[in-house]
This record gives sequence, C-alpha cells and structure tokens, in this order.
Amino acid sequence: MKKILLAVCMLASLASCKKFLDVNPESDISKDELFRTAEGFEEALNGVYSRATQGDIYGNELTFGFLDVLAQNYSISFTDNLGYRQTSLFNYKDAWFISRKDAAWKGLYHAISSCNLILENIEERKALLTSTQYALIKGEALALRAYMHLDLLRMFAPSFANGANEKGIPYVTLFTNKVTPQYTVTEVLGKVVDDLLAAKELLRNTDPIRTADYLVAYPADANAGEEKAQDLFVQNRRHRMNYYAVCGTLARAYLYGAKNNEALQQAQEVIAAQKFPWTSAVDFITPDATKKDRILYKELLFAWYIPEMRQPLLNRFGSATASLYIEENAGRALFEVAGVGAEDLRFKEWVRLALDVTGGRYEVQKYLRDNDANRHPLAAPALRLSEMYYIAAEAAFDTNPQLALKYYNDVRFNRGIGTQLTNVASKDAFQLELLKEARKEFYGEGQIFYMYKRLNRSISGQSGVTYPASNSIFVFPLPNDEIEFGNR
Repeated sequence: MKKILLAVCMLASLASCKKFLDVNPESDISKDELFRTAEGFEEALNGVYSRATQGDIYGNELTFGFLDVLAQNYSISFTDNLGYRQTSLFNYKDAWFISRKDAAWKGLYHAISSCNLILENIEERKALLTSTQYALIKGEALALRAYMHLDLLRMFAPSFANGANEKGIPYVTLFTNKVTPQYTVTEVLGKVVDDLLAAKELLRNTDPIRTADYLVAYPADANAGEEKAQDLFVQNRRHRMNYYAVCGTLARAYLYGAKNNEALQQAQEVIAAQKFPWTSAVDFITPDATKKDRILYKELLFAWYIPEMRQPLLNRFGSATASLYIEENAGRALFEVAGVGAEDLRFKEWVRLALDVTGGRYEVQKYLRDNDANRHPLAAPALRLSEMYYIAAEAAFDTNPQLALKYYNDVRFNRGIGTQLTNVASKDAFQLELLKEARKEFYGEGQIFYMYKRLNRSISGQSGVTYPASNSIFVFPLPNDEIEFGNR
C-alpha cells in the first residue's frame, strides 16, 4: 500500500479534539513524543475513533450514504442535489461514486495505519502501562483493525460465496510505507478472525462492560452504569470496541465466511449475556421528543459517537426532495405495510409521510434530534443486538429450524409485530424473510448492501427494475493509485 500519513487526534475525551500530529513512518522523534506515557497511548487510540467518525467513513458515507443508495433504500430526485443518482444506477464510472468509494478506501486504511502504530509501540513500551491498560488498548486496536478490514473486504473484493480464493484486499499489519500484497478472500477472513480472537482474550477479563455493575441504560437514568467510572477512558464502553462488540464482529465475519457453527456461538454469547435490553415501546414511540429513543440506543453493542452530525443529518434527510427519502409506494412495500408492517413500530417512527405537488414520500426520521435535550447522545450504529439474532437465526437453521424461527420472531415481536412466522419451505425462503426484515431494521445504517452481496441476491430497484446479483455491482473497483502501486 502506498504511503499513508497518520493523523492522531489528541483527545481529552471522545467529544473534543485538541490537535493532530502527522507522524511519518520514518520519524521516531514524533512517535517518542506521542508514546512516552500511558495517556499518550489512550490519546492515540481515541484518535482512531475520531478518525473513524469523519464523513468519508463511518461518520457519514459508510453509515448514511452510498451503501444504502446502492441497496436501493432511497429515492433520488432528478435534481440530484447530493450526487447519488448515478450511484443508485450502479454507474461505477461516475465521478461522485469514484470520489466516495476511493475516500472510504483511503480513510479506512488511514485509521488502520493508526491502529498499527499503536500496536507497534505498545509492545516496545509495555512497561509504561498497567496490565489492564495494556489489554484494553491492544484489544481495541486489534479489534478496530479487524472491523475495518472486514468492511474493506465486503466492499472491494468478491464475496466468500462467489470467490473464496480470489484476490481480496491488502491486510495491513505494519506501520510502513511499503506495499502490502493482496491476500485472497479466505486469507483476509482468517486474519480478521485471528485479530478478533486475540482481542477477545485480551478484553475477556479486563473490559468493564462485563462487570455486573456496568448497566446499559440511558445516561440520565438512575441505574445507568456507563459513566460511573472516574477514569474517562473506561466510560461509555459501547462507544468503543468492547468485548461484546468483538463477539458481534466475530459473528459477522464467521457468517460471511460460511462458518455457521462459529457464527452461532459468538452471536449466542452476546444474546446470553443479557447485557443489552430491548428498547421498550414506550421509549420508542413517546411523543415527547426529549425522551424518544429513535435509534434503539440500549440495543447498540457498538456505535460511533457523532454529536457534531446533528445538523448534517438533518440536511441529509430533512430537506424535502433535495435530501434522501423514499417514495411512498416504495416505502410501503419495504416495510410491508399491507401486511405485518402495519403493526411495525419502525415504520411508524423511522419514516414520516410528506405530501406536496410531487406526490407522497417518506422522510427519514431515524436520526432526528430535539434541539435542546435528548435521551441519548447521537451515535452511528455499528453493531446491533438484533443483528446477533439474525445471525443466530441464519446460522441455526440447518440444524434447528425452530430455534432459527424463534430468533427471527423475537426481533419482530420487539418491533411491535405480533404475527409469528411458524414455517418456511426452505433455507433459501428463510434467508429471503431475514433479508426483508434486516432491510427494515438496518435502514439508513449501511449494512443491507453487504447482506445482498453475501447471499448473492438480486437487488430490487424502486422503479420495478431488478439488478441481478453479480460482481459487477458487488465488487467496487480499486482506487487507480492502488492499481498503479501493483496490487492488481
């Protein structure tokens, strides 16, 4: 991989950034300055999270942007104010698309480079850290590196089902300006799993989220346990790559690699922990905007902290036809309003019908905030409890279809759907039902395109056009400068 400069954000907390340090791979002086204390390691790790929440990756595009456009979740007006129309048509030669996917590639590898700098120095300067600090920092850095490589694989390489032995992506583990070769899809998944398993062992006995008094709740609740620690570094573990987020990412990676037994075990560990309570209907549907939980906050295993995105998200989803929305008929079809969707709290709370001379459209309300007070901080979902149920359902189907149906129905019940699915004709039919449910659950979160790809399913456009499953739409072209550096 070509030379990547590290921008490490020096943070007092995740909420504010004081300065950036550009560290050249050949500069030991800058590294010495950064990693001379335990606080320096903490600040460097916080900098990875800060980088990841920028708009080119999880703070915008990889959560709210072009991935969901490709999944045909939005209607794009002909005025195309945001430059997504050609992306929605899978025109991968469009300048807007090229700019966004190239920025995602570079942004993710930039953050990975930051992880590698931490991992390189933490072994050399282990004596500066307590055993708990060492385990938490190294565990999170390994897990973040794996999480971001997995997303790069899911964008820029064939799926495991379609190309297990095809060239994948570079899996970069060194802070260097030397070219890193591409590994096969299978090899990349193996490296993802290795990093995650190592991270899991480091966090198993050190992560505060596993303690009995760490209670997941809304910040102002009397029983909230996420901000009790005096050390800011170990507060709000769900805004960091915590132990259960590692389990969740392992479940995601194993399922992507068709290792269903392993995926089931990891998903079941999260479910069995009962650490993440289902959001009550009262909190979801309350008319009091200051108390409403639109993103089902307590169910988030891991989320990117993005308080500064309130207005940009309002612009993205709340600017009538100049924003991203879904046409009325397409929205009703997506949420199955003519059937079980009539009961669905997600349909009632996540979209709002707007009528004007252009017709009816549903405007996205999922990230709408009150101007003055909110039940929880603004966050971009990265891993949900419901995904663990979906993974467990799919992974269990071959050996225990009734258990699979139970996991599936548990999610629907907690979304207000009382109608149970009691039988399906085949695993293929069950996967289709899961896909329909997941598309509702992950709306506006950047995940459903990956599911279409993993299952090799055709994507239905809102105009009735079907885009056949193929690598021509599921595999993004590498950036030109990466091709020039010999990775192809």
